[in-house]
Amino acid sequence: MSLPQVIAVQPDSPAAQAGVVVGDTLVAINGEQPRDVIQYQLLVDEPAVSLEVDRGGLDRTISISKQDGEPLGIEVHSALFDQVRTCDNHCSFCFIYQLPKGMRKSLYLKDDDFRLSFLYGNFTTLTRFTEADLERVITERLSPLYVSLHATDRQIRTDMLRNRRGATSLRWLRALLDHGVGVHGQVVVCPGVNDADVLEDTLSTVLDEYSELESLAIVPLGVSDHSNEPDMRPHTVAEAKAVVDMVERWQATFLRVLGHRLVFAADEYYLLAGVSFPPAETYEGFEMHEDGIGMARTFELEFSGETDNKTTPKAGFFAWVDGAPAEGYRAQRSSQTSGCGSMSFEQSAPQVAEPVTTGGQTSAPIQLRPSRRAPVGVLTGSYGAQVLQPLLDSLERDDVRLVVVPNKFFGGNIGVTGLMVGEDIAAVLRSEPSGHRYLLPDVCLSGDTFLDGTTIDDLPKPVEVVSTDGAALRSALQHLSPSNPQT
Repeated sequence: MSLPQVIAVQPDSPAAQAGVVVGDTLVAINGEQPRDVIQYQLLVDEPAVSLEVDRGGLDRTISISKQDGEPLGIEVHSALFDQVRTCDNHCSFCFIYQLPKGMRKSLYLKDDDFRLSFLYGNFTTLTRFTEADLERVITERLSPLYVSLHATDRQIRTDMLRNRRGATSLRWLRALLDHGVGVHGQVVVCPGVNDADVLEDTLSTVLDEYSELESLAIVPLGVSDHSNEPDMRPHTVAEAKAVVDMVERWQATFLRVLGHRLVFAADEYYLLAGVSFPPAETYEGFEMHEDGIGMARTFELEFSGETDNKTTPKAGFFAWVDGAPAEGYRAQRSSQTSGCGSMSFEQSAPQVAEPVTTGGQTSAPIQLRPSRRAPVGVLTGSYGAQVLQPLLDSLERDDVRLVVVPNKFFGGNIGVTGLMVGEDIAAVLRSEPSGHRYLLPDVCLSGDTFLDGTTIDDLPKPVEVVSTDGAALRSALQHLSPSNPQT
């Protein structure tokens, strides 16, 4: 059990006015020691808040009076203050098992904690869920939660999770739905394991037994070069097309019976199958945007200016382990990210020219900046390239191009932009021209750090970090373009 550490205090907030400072340790709030940021928020929402604070070894009590529900103005260091509930499944398709060696230790921690499901959208299998957890979810209205189904057949789910509780843990899903808790489901489809007839049975069972689900995401298996599971393989084009066809057929059934489509295939399936994305209205509000559902259509609408509803992705699959603030507490992914586009020209990192050797002596590197009128390279993964290329082509600009970053770090069929790492980006940038502007989506960053531990300062050329949404990219391209040189 750790104690919440104050890492930021909003100026002129109730906490600041009462004397709370960065570095304070919150020993208790109104006499209680919170287990997590959920309980913390409930305690500080009260109009009268009494903080027991440890400041450099000195104890003090700070009393704060404010409006009921008014923000206290404190940011704490983590979402959980007690022990993370780890996962005791041994799924052959688990991406944690497919990570390369030598990464940060925290990245190898598997969680199955319902609190992280509520805060971050992490998926839980419910195999470690308890009566006490159910009571807390209901009492504190922790909704929605995100649950991995994978299969509703008891034996197949048990085999996939490699956990005997896989056969029985879906009873908790039924209990959550019975108490009105919103639940988004997920099926990771493994070819030859839970596709075809098994997936058909799962969708049929969802209609019969779990029709209160808010949505169900069907996502393809990702296989890195580091997988040790011989039965795990990527989809073929035909298999991807079969999944798309099945999902769209069941959407029609759910729409007719329930009044909404409920089940959606991830964008990757349409890319793998070479099939056009469905119309935007098909996604019914893009509820599963974070699971790769409708991201391409959303990005397209944002880029074209057809919507002002930005849906920038959350902090990402691994962000919580590095202490990224959860929903409602999140900080920017990078200190250099601009929410409305790229950094301004004056803020962009300087470019370093190659040292010049004359008469046996090497001069100091000359600091240069990309010109306002410099060509622009948009960095993206292989899947992102398929989505972005038509959008960039529509601009009819010869000064804007895609710079595709192959994912050699993970390998396999991993091509999503959020899993780009600094090592791969650096390898591509070394062969790119100097003096150009390079736009980097912030979805691959936690703070200023990539998954491989490198930072944006380690890159061989300066980059401009851009929020991962269509409006931000459009703004970045307009911001300093030759046709619009005004900042």
